[in-house]
Amino acid sequence: MSLPRDPHAIAELLLAAAGVLSSLHALVWKRDPRSALGWIGLCVLYPLAGVPMYWILGVNRLRTLGKRLDHRPTTDAGGHGICADDPAVPPGLSGLVRIANTLMRRPLLPGNRVTPLFDGEQAYPEMLAAIAGAQRSVRLCTYIFDTDATGREFIDALAAAVSRGVDVEVIVDGIGERYSRPASSRLLRRRGVRVVRFLPSSLLRPNLHMNLRNHRKLLVVDGALGFTGGMNIGGRHLVAPSANARRVSDIHFRVEGPVVGEMAQAFAEDWAFATRSGAPPPPLEPLPEAGTALCRGISDGPNEDFEKLTWLLQGALGTARERVRVVTPYFVPDRPMIAALIGAALRGVRVEILLPGASNLPYVHWATRAMLWELIEHGVVVRYQPPPFVHAKLFLVDGEYALVGSANLDPRSLRLNFEFNLEVWERDFVAGLERHMDRCWAVSREVTLEELDGRGYPERIRDGFFKLFAPYL
Repeated sequence: MSLPRDPHAIAELLLAAAGVLSSLHALVWKRDPRSALGWIGLCVLYPLAGVPMYWILGVNRLRTLGKRLDHRPTTDAGGHGICADDPAVPPGLSGLVRIANTLMRRPLLPGNRVTPLFDGEQAYPEMLAAIAGAQRSVRLCTYIFDTDATGREFIDALAAAVSRGVDVEVIVDGIGERYSRPASSRLLRRRGVRVVRFLPSSLLRPNLHMNLRNHRKLLVVDGALGFTGGMNIGGRHLVAPSANARRVSDIHFRVEGPVVGEMAQAFAEDWAFATRSGAPPPPLEPLPEAGTALCRGISDGPNEDFEKLTWLLQGALGTARERVRVVTPYFVPDRPMIAALIGAALRGVRVEILLPGASNLPYVHWATRAMLWELIEHGVVVRYQPPPFVHAKLFLVDGEYALVGSANLDPRSLRLNFEFNLEVWERDFVAGLERHMDRCWAVSREVTLEELDGRGYPERIRDGFFKLFAPYL
Protein backbone atom coordinates (compact mmCIF):
# COMPACT_ATOMS: atom_id res chain seq x y z
CA MET A 1 0.00 0.00 0.00
CA SER A 2 1.53 3.30 -1.11
CA LEU A 3 1.16 6.56 0.80
CA PRO A 4 -0.47 9.49 -0.97
CA ARG A 5 1.88 12.01 -2.52
CA ASP A 6 -0.56 14.85 -2.92
CA PRO A 7 0.23 17.44 -0.15
CA HIS A 8 -3.48 18.07 0.36
CA ALA A 9 -4.17 14.37 0.79
CA ILE A 10 -1.26 14.06 3.23
CA ALA A 11 -2.59 17.02 5.23
CA GLU A 12 -6.06 15.48 5.34
CA LEU A 13 -4.61 12.16 6.49
CA LEU A 14 -2.60 13.81 9.26
CA LEU A 15 -5.62 15.86 10.33
CA ALA A 16 -7.79 12.74 10.47
CA ALA A 17 -5.13 10.95 12.52
CA ALA A 18 -4.94 13.91 14.91
CA GLY A 19 -8.73 13.79 15.26
CA VAL A 20 -8.67 10.08 16.08
CA LEU A 21 -5.82 10.42 18.59
CA SER A 22 -7.50 13.39 20.28
CA SER A 23 -10.77 11.45 20.44
CA LEU A 24 -9.02 8.50 22.06
CA HIS A 25 -7.44 10.85 24.63
CA ALA A 26 -10.87 12.29 25.46
CA LEU A 27 -12.33 8.79 25.67
CA VAL A 28 -9.74 7.71 28.23
CA TRP A 29 -9.35 10.85 30.33
CA LYS A 30 -12.65 12.78 30.33
CA ARG A 31 -14.69 11.89 33.41
CA ASP A 32 -18.04 13.21 32.22
CA PRO A 33 -19.48 11.07 29.38
CA ARG A 34 -21.31 14.10 27.95
CA SER A 35 -18.09 16.08 27.82
CA ALA A 36 -16.20 13.13 26.29
CA LEU A 37 -18.88 12.60 23.63
CA GLY A 38 -18.94 16.29 22.75
CA TRP A 39 -15.18 16.52 22.32
CA ILE A 40 -15.02 13.24 20.35
CA GLY A 41 -17.68 14.48 17.96
CA LEU A 42 -15.94 17.81 17.50
CA CYS A 43 -12.52 16.21 16.93
CA VAL A 44 -13.83 13.63 14.45
CA LEU A 45 -16.29 15.78 12.48
CA TYR A 46 -14.40 19.08 12.50
CA PRO A 47 -10.77 18.18 13.24
CA LEU A 48 -9.33 21.43 11.88
CA ALA A 49 -11.06 23.40 14.65
CA GLY A 50 -11.84 20.63 17.12
CA VAL A 51 -8.34 19.25 17.68
CA PRO A 52 -6.67 22.55 18.67
CA MET A 53 -9.71 23.54 20.74
CA TYR A 54 -9.56 20.24 22.62
CA TRP A 55 -5.87 20.52 23.46
CA ILE A 56 -6.23 24.17 24.50
CA LEU A 57 -9.55 24.08 26.38
CA GLY A 58 -10.51 20.46 26.88
CA VAL A 59 -7.46 18.98 28.58
CA ASN A 60 -7.38 19.25 32.36
CA ARG A 61 -3.82 20.26 33.21
CA LEU A 62 -4.45 20.89 36.89
CA ARG A 63 -3.24 17.47 38.04
CA THR A 64 0.04 17.68 36.12
CA LEU A 65 0.53 21.30 37.07
CA GLY A 66 -0.34 20.54 40.67
CA LYS A 67 2.40 17.95 40.89
CA ARG A 68 4.92 20.47 39.60
CA LEU A 69 3.72 23.08 42.09
CA ASP A 70 3.42 20.63 44.98
CA HIS A 71 4.97 22.14 48.10
CA ARG A 72 3.41 19.87 50.69
CA PRO A 73 5.60 17.92 53.09
CA THR A 74 6.43 14.36 52.13
CA THR A 75 4.99 13.10 55.42
CA ASP A 76 1.64 13.73 57.05
CA ALA A 77 1.62 17.11 58.73
CA GLY A 78 -0.46 16.16 61.65
CA GLY A 79 -0.25 12.74 63.24
CA HIS A 80 -3.24 11.45 65.19
CA GLY A 81 -6.38 13.40 65.93
CA ILE A 82 -10.03 12.91 66.82
CA CYS A 83 -11.72 9.92 65.17
CA ALA A 84 -15.38 9.65 64.15
CA ASP A 85 -16.27 7.52 67.20
CA ASP A 86 -14.80 9.94 69.74
CA PRO A 87 -17.34 11.04 72.39
CA ALA A 88 -16.51 14.68 71.62
CA VAL A 89 -18.00 14.33 68.12
CA PRO A 90 -21.73 15.19 67.87
CA PRO A 91 -23.48 11.85 67.22
CA GLY A 92 -25.29 13.02 64.10
CA LEU A 93 -22.13 14.27 62.47
CA SER A 94 -19.82 11.30 62.94
CA GLY A 95 -20.24 10.51 59.25
CA LEU A 96 -18.93 13.94 58.31
CA VAL A 97 -15.91 13.46 60.59
CA ARG A 98 -15.22 10.14 58.87
CA ILE A 99 -15.41 11.82 55.45
CA ALA A 100 -13.12 14.67 56.49
CA ASN A 101 -10.62 12.35 58.19
CA THR A 102 -10.39 10.33 54.99
CA LEU A 103 -10.02 13.32 52.67
CA MET A 104 -7.81 15.67 54.67
CA ARG A 105 -4.13 15.21 55.49
CA ARG A 106 -4.29 17.12 58.79
CA PRO A 107 -5.97 15.75 61.92
CA LEU A 108 -8.99 17.07 63.76
CA LEU A 109 -7.60 18.52 67.01
CA PRO A 110 -9.39 19.24 70.31
CA GLY A 111 -8.91 22.11 72.74
CA ASN A 112 -9.29 25.18 70.52
CA ARG A 113 -11.02 28.53 70.82
CA VAL A 114 -12.20 30.43 67.73
CA THR A 115 -13.56 33.97 68.04
CA PRO A 116 -15.31 35.73 65.14
CA LEU A 117 -14.18 39.29 64.35
CA PHE A 118 -16.58 41.30 62.23
CA ASP A 119 -15.16 43.70 59.65
CA GLY A 120 -11.91 45.58 59.88
CA GLU A 121 -13.11 47.56 62.87
CA GLN A 122 -12.87 44.43 65.03
CA ALA A 123 -10.24 42.38 63.21
CA TYR A 124 -7.51 44.90 62.50
CA PRO A 125 -6.98 46.18 66.08
CA GLU A 126 -6.68 42.57 67.30
CA MET A 127 -4.22 41.66 64.55
CA LEU A 128 -2.12 44.79 65.06
CA ALA A 129 -2.05 44.21 68.82
CA ALA A 130 -0.89 40.63 68.26
CA ILE A 131 1.95 41.82 66.00
CA ALA A 132 2.89 44.52 68.52
CA GLY A 133 3.07 41.89 71.27
CA ALA A 134 5.07 39.36 69.25
CA GLN A 135 8.20 38.12 71.01
CA ARG A 136 9.60 35.47 68.64
CA SER A 137 7.90 35.33 65.23
CA VAL A 138 5.25 36.78 62.94
CA ARG A 139 4.01 34.90 59.88
CA LEU A 140 1.61 36.74 57.56
CA CYS A 141 0.09 35.55 54.27
CA THR A 142 -2.51 37.57 52.38
CA TYR A 143 -3.94 37.88 48.90
CA ILE A 144 -4.41 41.68 48.84
CA PHE A 145 -2.16 43.96 50.87
CA ASP A 146 -3.21 47.54 50.16
CA THR A 147 -0.84 50.41 50.85
CA ASP A 148 -3.51 52.84 51.98
CA ALA A 149 -3.59 54.18 55.54
CA THR A 150 -4.71 50.81 56.93
CA GLY A 151 -2.11 48.84 55.02
CA ARG A 152 0.64 51.20 56.18
CA GLU A 153 -0.41 50.61 59.78
CA PHE A 154 0.39 46.94 59.24
CA ILE A 155 3.65 47.80 57.49
CA ASP A 156 4.65 49.99 60.45
CA ALA A 157 3.73 47.23 62.93
CA LEU A 158 5.68 44.58 61.01
CA ALA A 159 8.72 46.86 60.69
CA ALA A 160 8.56 47.66 64.42
CA ALA A 161 8.53 43.92 65.18
CA VAL A 162 11.64 43.46 63.04
CA SER A 163 13.38 46.27 64.91
CA ARG A 164 12.64 44.44 68.19
CA GLY A 165 14.39 41.34 66.87
CA VAL A 166 11.23 39.39 65.99
CA ASP A 167 11.55 37.00 63.05
CA VAL A 168 8.99 38.31 60.50
CA GLU A 169 8.04 36.62 57.21
CA VAL A 170 5.34 37.90 54.83
CA ILE A 171 3.84 36.27 51.73
CA VAL A 172 1.88 38.50 49.34
CA ASP A 173 0.21 37.15 46.24
CA GLY A 174 1.95 38.30 43.08
CA ILE A 175 -1.31 39.43 41.48
CA GLY A 176 -3.16 40.48 44.63
CA GLU A 177 -0.54 43.07 45.55
CA ARG A 178 -1.30 44.89 42.30
CA TYR A 179 -4.58 46.14 43.69
CA SER A 180 -2.65 49.00 45.26
CA ARG A 181 0.29 51.23 44.36
CA PRO A 182 3.04 51.41 45.45
CA ALA A 183 3.29 47.65 45.93
CA SER A 184 3.29 46.48 49.54
CA SER A 185 6.25 44.17 48.96
CA ARG A 186 8.41 47.14 47.95
CA LEU A 187 7.47 49.13 51.04
CA LEU A 188 8.02 46.14 53.32
CA ARG A 189 11.49 45.49 51.92
CA ARG A 190 12.43 49.11 52.45
CA ARG A 191 11.54 48.69 56.13
CA GLY A 192 13.63 45.55 56.53
CA VAL A 193 10.77 43.03 56.48
CA ARG A 194 11.40 39.71 54.73
CA VAL A 195 8.69 39.41 52.09
CA VAL A 196 8.17 37.16 49.09
CA ARG A 197 5.63 37.34 46.27
CA PHE A 198 3.70 34.17 45.46
CA LEU A 199 3.93 33.23 41.75
CA PRO A 200 4.69 36.80 40.55
CA SER A 201 4.21 37.76 36.92
CA SER A 202 5.14 40.75 34.80
CA LEU A 203 5.47 41.77 31.15
CA LEU A 204 9.20 41.16 31.33
CA ARG A 205 8.77 37.87 33.19
CA PRO A 206 5.44 36.30 32.25
CA ASN A 207 4.16 33.48 34.43
CA LEU A 208 2.30 30.57 32.87
CA HIS A 209 0.69 29.89 36.27
CA MET A 210 -0.73 33.40 36.77
CA ASN A 211 -4.27 31.98 37.02
CA LEU A 212 -3.30 30.06 40.19
CA ARG A 213 -3.39 32.55 43.04
CA ASN A 214 -2.60 32.29 46.75
CA HIS A 215 -5.93 33.38 48.20
CA ARG A 216 -5.09 32.37 51.78
CA LYS A 217 -5.29 34.76 54.71
CA LEU A 218 -3.07 33.66 57.59
CA LEU A 219 -1.47 35.47 60.50
CA VAL A 220 0.39 33.40 63.09
CA VAL A 221 2.17 35.11 65.99
CA ASP A 222 4.75 33.30 68.12
CA GLY A 223 3.41 30.02 66.75
CA ALA A 224 0.55 30.16 69.26
CA LEU A 225 -1.99 32.81 68.17
CA GLY A 226 -3.59 32.74 64.74
CA PHE A 227 -5.96 34.75 62.57
CA THR A 228 -7.67 33.50 59.43
CA GLY A 229 -10.82 34.05 57.42
CA GLY A 230 -11.76 35.99 54.32
CA MET A 231 -10.36 39.42 55.10
CA ASN A 232 -7.53 41.00 53.13
CA ILE A 233 -5.51 43.93 54.46
CA GLY A 234 -6.76 47.38 53.51
CA GLY A 235 -9.19 50.15 54.32
CA ARG A 236 -11.83 48.58 52.10
CA HIS A 237 -12.79 46.35 55.07
CA LEU A 238 -13.62 49.31 57.32
CA VAL A 239 -17.38 49.49 56.86
CA ALA A 240 -18.42 52.09 59.46
CA PRO A 241 -20.52 54.81 57.82
CA SER A 242 -18.33 56.39 55.19
CA ALA A 243 -18.40 57.72 51.67
CA ASN A 244 -16.37 54.76 50.42
CA ALA A 245 -18.68 53.04 47.94
CA ARG A 246 -16.20 50.15 47.59
CA ARG A 247 -16.24 49.15 51.26
CA VAL A 248 -16.44 45.41 51.88
CA SER A 249 -17.95 43.63 54.87
CA ASP A 250 -16.24 40.43 56.02
CA ILE A 251 -15.54 38.09 58.94
CA HIS A 252 -12.14 37.08 60.29
CA PHE A 253 -11.38 34.69 63.14
CA ARG A 254 -8.99 34.75 66.07
CA VAL A 255 -7.72 31.22 66.72
CA GLU A 256 -6.06 29.78 69.84
CA GLY A 257 -5.10 26.23 70.69
CA PRO A 258 -3.39 23.27 68.99
CA VAL A 259 -4.85 23.99 65.52
CA VAL A 260 -2.68 27.13 65.31
CA GLY A 261 0.19 24.71 64.69
CA GLU A 262 -1.57 23.55 61.51
CA MET A 263 -1.90 27.16 60.42
CA ALA A 264 1.84 27.68 61.01
CA GLN A 265 2.61 24.59 58.95
CA ALA A 266 0.44 25.81 56.08
CA PHE A 267 2.39 29.07 56.06
CA ALA A 268 5.73 27.24 56.24
CA GLU A 269 4.81 25.13 53.20
CA ASP A 270 3.94 28.24 51.17
CA TRP A 271 7.10 30.04 52.31
CA ALA A 272 9.30 27.10 51.28
CA PHE A 273 7.63 27.04 47.87
CA ALA A 274 7.67 30.80 47.25
CA THR A 275 11.32 31.13 48.30
CA ARG A 276 12.31 27.87 46.54
CA SER A 277 14.13 26.85 49.70
CA GLY A 278 12.70 23.34 49.75
CA ALA A 279 12.81 23.39 53.54
CA PRO A 280 10.33 20.98 55.15
CA PRO A 281 7.77 22.55 57.50
CA PRO A 282 8.52 22.23 61.19
CA PRO A 283 6.76 19.48 63.14
CA LEU A 284 3.63 20.38 65.03
CA GLU A 285 4.52 21.89 68.39
CA PRO A 286 2.35 20.77 71.31
CA LEU A 287 0.27 23.83 72.16
CA PRO A 288 -1.84 24.16 75.31
CA GLU A 289 -5.57 23.78 75.01
CA ALA A 290 -7.46 27.08 74.94
CA GLY A 291 -11.09 26.04 74.56
CA THR A 292 -13.50 23.26 73.68
CA ALA A 293 -13.71 23.45 69.88
CA LEU A 294 -12.59 20.61 67.63
CA CYS A 295 -10.72 22.19 64.69
CA ARG A 296 -8.87 21.20 61.57
CA GLY A 297 -6.86 23.38 59.19
CA ILE A 298 -7.57 22.61 55.53
CA SER A 299 -5.15 23.65 52.82
CA ASP A 300 -6.67 23.41 49.38
CA GLY A 301 -5.24 24.12 45.95
CA PRO A 302 -4.14 22.54 42.67
CA ASN A 303 -1.19 20.94 44.50
CA GLU A 304 -3.53 19.07 46.87
CA ASP A 305 -5.63 15.98 46.17
CA PHE A 306 -7.99 17.05 43.43
CA GLU A 307 -11.39 18.50 44.48
CA LYS A 308 -11.19 17.34 48.09
CA LEU A 309 -12.80 20.55 49.40
CA THR A 310 -15.66 20.06 46.93
CA TRP A 311 -16.10 16.49 48.15
CA LEU A 312 -16.11 17.67 51.76
CA LEU A 313 -18.88 20.19 51.02
CA GLN A 314 -20.90 17.56 49.21
CA GLY A 315 -20.35 15.16 52.09
CA ALA A 316 -21.60 17.78 54.54
CA LEU A 317 -24.73 18.32 52.43
CA GLY A 318 -25.25 14.55 52.27
CA THR A 319 -24.99 14.06 56.04
CA ALA A 320 -27.00 17.14 57.11
CA ARG A 321 -30.19 16.33 58.99
CA GLU A 322 -31.97 19.64 59.67
CA ARG A 323 -30.41 22.77 58.19
CA VAL A 324 -27.52 23.99 56.02
CA ARG A 325 -26.74 27.71 55.89
CA VAL A 326 -24.36 29.19 53.34
CA VAL A 327 -22.92 32.68 53.05
CA THR A 328 -20.66 33.35 50.08
CA PRO A 329 -19.80 36.37 47.94
CA TYR A 330 -19.43 34.33 44.74
CA PHE A 331 -21.78 31.42 44.08
CA VAL A 332 -21.11 29.51 40.86
CA PRO A 333 -21.72 25.83 41.73
CA ASP A 334 -21.02 23.03 39.27
CA ARG A 335 -23.58 20.37 38.44
CA PRO A 336 -22.57 17.93 41.23
CA MET A 337 -22.79 20.73 43.81
CA ILE A 338 -26.20 21.81 42.51
CA ALA A 339 -27.34 18.20 42.77
CA ALA A 340 -26.04 17.96 46.36
CA LEU A 341 -27.86 21.17 47.36
CA ILE A 342 -31.10 20.04 45.75
CA GLY A 343 -30.72 16.54 47.19
CA ALA A 344 -30.44 17.95 50.71
CA ALA A 345 -33.50 20.15 50.18
CA LEU A 346 -35.54 17.25 48.80
CA ARG A 347 -34.66 15.19 51.91
CA GLY A 348 -36.30 17.87 54.04
CA VAL A 349 -33.14 19.72 55.05
CA ARG A 350 -33.67 23.48 55.05
CA VAL A 351 -30.99 24.89 52.76
CA GLU A 352 -30.45 28.66 53.01
CA ILE A 353 -28.05 30.61 50.80
CA LEU A 354 -27.23 34.26 51.50
CA LEU A 355 -25.63 36.20 48.64
CA PRO A 356 -24.73 39.85 48.06
CA GLY A 357 -27.46 41.70 46.21
CA ALA A 358 -24.88 43.59 44.16
CA SER A 359 -21.54 41.96 43.37
CA ASN A 360 -18.23 43.67 42.77
CA LEU A 361 -17.92 41.26 39.82
CA PRO A 362 -21.17 41.73 37.84
CA TYR A 363 -20.45 38.91 35.38
CA VAL A 364 -20.27 36.43 38.28
CA HIS A 365 -23.57 37.78 39.60
CA TRP A 366 -25.16 37.27 36.16
CA ALA A 367 -23.91 33.70 35.87
CA THR A 368 -25.29 32.99 39.36
CA ARG A 369 -28.75 34.26 38.42
CA ALA A 370 -28.86 31.79 35.54
CA MET A 371 -28.41 28.96 38.08
CA LEU A 372 -30.82 30.02 40.83
CA TRP A 373 -34.12 29.00 39.21
CA GLU A 374 -33.41 25.28 39.43
CA LEU A 375 -32.31 25.53 43.07
CA ILE A 376 -35.28 27.61 44.20
CA GLU A 377 -37.74 25.41 42.31
CA HIS A 378 -36.61 22.43 44.41
CA GLY A 379 -36.80 24.13 47.80
CA VAL A 380 -33.46 25.92 48.30
CA VAL A 381 -34.07 29.36 49.83
CA VAL A 382 -31.93 32.19 48.47
CA ARG A 383 -31.76 35.78 49.72
CA TYR A 384 -29.83 38.85 48.61
CA GLN A 385 -28.10 41.04 51.20
CA PRO A 386 -28.22 44.83 50.91
CA PRO A 387 -25.00 46.89 50.54
CA PRO A 388 -22.20 47.07 51.44
CA PHE A 389 -20.78 44.15 49.46
CA VAL A 390 -20.44 41.15 51.78
CA HIS A 391 -17.27 39.10 51.25
CA ALA A 392 -17.83 36.67 54.16
CA LYS A 393 -17.76 32.89 53.70
CA LEU A 394 -19.71 30.61 56.07
CA PHE A 395 -20.91 27.03 55.72
CA LEU A 396 -22.97 25.92 58.73
CA VAL A 397 -24.51 22.48 59.30
CA ASP A 398 -27.13 21.49 61.90
CA GLY A 399 -25.97 24.04 64.46
CA GLU A 400 -22.89 21.91 65.20
CA TYR A 401 -20.40 22.38 62.35
CA ALA A 402 -18.83 25.37 60.63
CA LEU A 403 -16.45 25.64 57.70
CA VAL A 404 -14.91 29.10 57.55
CA GLY A 405 -11.94 30.60 55.77
CA SER A 406 -10.92 31.99 52.40
CA ALA A 407 -12.69 29.73 49.86
CA ASN A 408 -15.74 30.87 47.93
CA LEU A 409 -18.29 28.52 46.38
CA ASP A 410 -17.00 29.02 42.85
CA PRO A 411 -14.66 27.11 40.50
CA ARG A 412 -11.80 29.54 41.06
CA SER A 413 -11.67 28.80 44.80
CA LEU A 414 -12.50 25.11 44.54
CA ARG A 415 -10.15 24.29 41.63
CA LEU A 416 -7.56 27.00 40.99
CA ASN A 417 -6.73 29.06 44.06
CA PHE A 418 -4.58 28.08 47.02
CA GLU A 419 -7.03 28.40 49.93
CA PHE A 420 -7.07 27.85 53.68
CA ASN A 421 -10.23 26.90 55.54
CA LEU A 422 -10.93 25.94 59.12
CA GLU A 423 -13.33 23.27 60.31
CA VAL A 424 -14.89 24.13 63.67
CA TRP A 425 -17.03 21.69 65.64
CA GLU A 426 -18.55 23.58 68.56
CA ARG A 427 -22.19 24.35 69.23
CA ASP A 428 -21.63 27.75 70.92
CA PHE A 429 -19.38 28.97 68.12
CA VAL A 430 -21.85 27.92 65.43
CA ALA A 431 -24.72 29.43 67.40
CA GLY A 432 -22.94 32.80 67.42
CA LEU A 433 -22.48 32.68 63.65
CA GLU A 434 -26.11 31.67 63.20
CA ARG A 435 -27.25 34.68 65.23
CA HIS A 436 -25.16 36.88 62.96
CA MET A 437 -26.69 35.22 59.91
CA ASP A 438 -30.18 35.65 61.39
CA ARG A 439 -29.60 39.41 61.58
CA CYS A 440 -28.37 39.52 58.00
CA TRP A 441 -31.18 37.22 56.84
CA ALA A 442 -33.82 39.49 58.38
CA VAL A 443 -32.76 42.54 56.34
CA SER A 444 -32.28 40.61 53.10
CA ARG A 445 -34.83 40.02 50.38
CA GLU A 446 -35.82 36.62 49.09
CA VAL A 447 -35.21 35.68 45.47
CA THR A 448 -38.37 34.17 43.99
CA LEU A 449 -39.21 32.17 40.90
CA GLU A 450 -41.51 35.02 39.85
CA GLU A 451 -38.57 37.44 39.93
CA LEU A 452 -36.41 35.14 37.83
CA ASP A 453 -39.27 34.41 35.40
CA GLY A 454 -39.85 38.15 35.10
CA ARG A 455 -36.45 38.78 33.55
CA GLY A 456 -36.64 40.07 29.99
CA TYR A 457 -35.07 38.08 27.20
CA PRO A 458 -32.04 40.39 26.91
CA GLU A 459 -31.35 39.81 30.61
CA ARG A 460 -31.87 36.06 30.33
CA ILE A 461 -29.56 35.88 27.33
CA ARG A 462 -26.91 37.88 29.20
CA ASP A 463 -27.16 35.66 32.29
CA GLY A 464 -27.11 32.47 30.21
CA PHE A 465 -24.13 33.68 28.20
CA PHE A 466 -22.01 34.23 31.31
CA LYS A 467 -23.18 30.91 32.73
CA LEU A 468 -21.35 29.27 29.80
CA PHE A 469 -18.10 30.53 31.32
CA ALA A 470 -18.93 29.30 34.84
CA PRO A 471 -15.95 26.87 34.98
CA TYR A 472 -13.57 29.80 34.44
CA LEU A 473 -15.15 32.46 36.70
